[in-house]
Amino acid sequence: MLKIDVIVVGRLRTGPFFELYQDYAKRIKWSLSLFEIEVKQKSPKLAEEEAKRILEHVDDRGFVIVLDEKGNGLRSLDFAKTIGNLQDTGENHIQFIIGGADGLTDEIKGRANLLLSFGQQTWPHMLARVLLLEQIYRAQQILIGHPYHRE
Repeated sequence: MLKIDVIVVGRLRTGPFFELYQDYAKRIKWSLSLFEIEVKQKSPKLAEEEAKRILEHVDDRGFVIVLDEKGNGLRSLDFAKTIGNLQDTGENHIQFIIGGADGLTDEIKGRANLLLSFGQQTWPHMLARVLLLEQIYRAQQILIGHPYHRE
């Protein structure tokens, strides 16, 4: 079974984004884990501290997808095909990384097997988390032939 990790900077505890995230998380049949990174104190080395904590969760054998505005924009069908192709080639662990307000370090971006963009706009990281889960759910539905996705 495919294992998916979502590694994010920031905590989401209540409110509409939390509820949407929970809704999509329940719909996803693949194994799904959420790792929230939170650095309490602001410092000049905040990005480096966040990167260190993110890397603690990155599996050397996992396929790492970093969300970045400069990444590849994939249509939903292509995103689903990417996940399907990874599964077909024996990949069983995909890790998605979403940065916080200050973005991600070059070290984290360099660790990515794929840089993925949800468009040229900058999205609040809490909303990007919901968008990611919706796209994972949509990919799941596309891959099983369910009519959730319409073209």
